[in-house]
Amino acid sequence: MLHILVLFSFLLASSAHAGVVDFCVADLSAPQGPAGYSCKPPAEVTADDFVYSGLSVPGNYSSLFNAAINVAFVDRFPGLNGLGLSMARADVNPGGVVPMHHHPGASETILIAKGTITAGLISSDNTVYLKTLNEGDIMVFPQGLLHFQMNTGKKHALVWVCFSSSNPGLQILSNALFSNNLPSEYIEKTTFLDDDEVKRLKALLGGSG
Repeated sequence: MLHILVLFSFLLASSAHAGVVDFCVADLSAPQGPAGYSCKPPAEVTADDFVYSGLSVPGNYSSLFNAAINVAFVDRFPGLNGLGLSMARADVNPGGVVPMHHHPGASETILIAKGTITAGLISSDNTVYLKTLNEGDIMVFPQGLLHFQMNTGKKHALVWVCFSSSNPGLQILSNALFSNNLPSEYIEKTTFLDDDEVKRLKALLGGSG
């Protein structure tokens, strides 16, 4: 019993000490570890570390998806380090899509600033949750679940995105299957697609094999 009390005392003391540290601005010159970046010395921290203006413009448009994503993750916005949040901006033209993907390290919340977006997520028991969102609507996508957004309106859509991690990670399902050198025969066996379709998708997404 005594060792449990000692452990709790240590954890409480550690938490109290951690609370004394106001922030841990990322030292981007150091390598990133599993817990994030190490802290920049407080004397070197400036107001600019807490400000990021990159989301004032769209990201680079993908002609394939007819959409653009611009992110404010910790590697671009060092003030986010250790705070458990980050943001992004999605610009989606009519008919454009943010394809099926998931974030292994974070939940995602979207706010529709302009336009109309149909969004969906798939739970681990393969239940589909689909909703058409209009300006001012918010939708949340739990961590690790496959989800997508599609512009089903007639005008450009602007979507603000918030993540519950400063580095949420990203895996796009189509790219995971068809943008690498996994031999086509294995993809065909595991997806039930025929050889012609697998090769077509690999050619489209830059895969080989």
